[in-house]
Amino acid sequence: MNRTPVVFIHGAWLHALSWEAWAERFAGRGFLVLTPGWPGEAATARDTRLSPGPLADLDLDALTNHYADIVRSLGVPPVIIGHSVGGLIAQRLVADEAGRAAVAIAPAPINQVPLPRAQVTARTSGGDGADERLVALSPEQFHQALANTVTAEESARLFERYAVPVPRRLLTDLGCDGAARSPLARVDTGNAVRGPLLLISGQEDLLVPDAVTRAVYKEYGDSTAVTDLKQFADRAHSLVVDSGWRFVADYVLGWLDEHGVRPLTETG
Repeated sequence: MNRTPVVFIHGAWLHALSWEAWAERFAGRGFLVLTPGWPGEAATARDTRLSPGPLADLDLDALTNHYADIVRSLGVPPVIIGHSVGGLIAQRLVADEAGRAAVAIAPAPINQVPLPRAQVTARTSGGDGADERLVALSPEQFHQALANTVTAEESARLFERYAVPVPRRLLTDLGCDGAARSPLARVDTGNAVRGPLLLISGQEDLLVPDAVTRAVYKEYGDSTAVTDLKQFADRAHSLVVDSGWRFVADYVLGWLDEHGVRPLTETG
């Protein structure tokens, strides 16, 4: 028997440590957990905020290839769980049959699914004056746009522990400034032989609204592969890190079990 690997891919404005509670919970259930950060990301969010330069030129191509290399290096297709842009990458990888199953939480939109103009504005505000190649959120913007359903005190704690700047090039690739979205944001939604996919939205998400995730779900209408959608009421884009994270994580664990993806797999 081998432990089933799970690769977590974090999203915009959050550090890889945003998965630390999930990693502990999944490892406690017996999964082999990996939470690799983005190329150029320092060991902590604070260190990354202090020296964000190595992140500045990262684009969707490099980020996707980074995680594709990690996933394919494992020898067996893992479960891929992504948040925000990580959710987009998770969909790409499972569509390419590199993953056994995928979960996309508040995923950046794929294909021609648009972001509402208000969200485009919110996601490109707050530029870091020290380096125009980076887009940072202030603690107040973080609370207003990302952690809008929690208290100011909780949001401040989340910011200090997890918040990092985002490369402007990456936001451009995602279509957040009104530019044409990168071809790497396209996903083969018609693949009928890929592993199961779960899309998750937060009802109060301002960055990737529930309506956007539902539009992504409709993109999969022509595929006979398993594609499920789950909305969490009264939750914001911070649903993977705020005080309600466990409800989301446990739902994902239950969904994986329901589809036969368990911590231990038989070897051939």
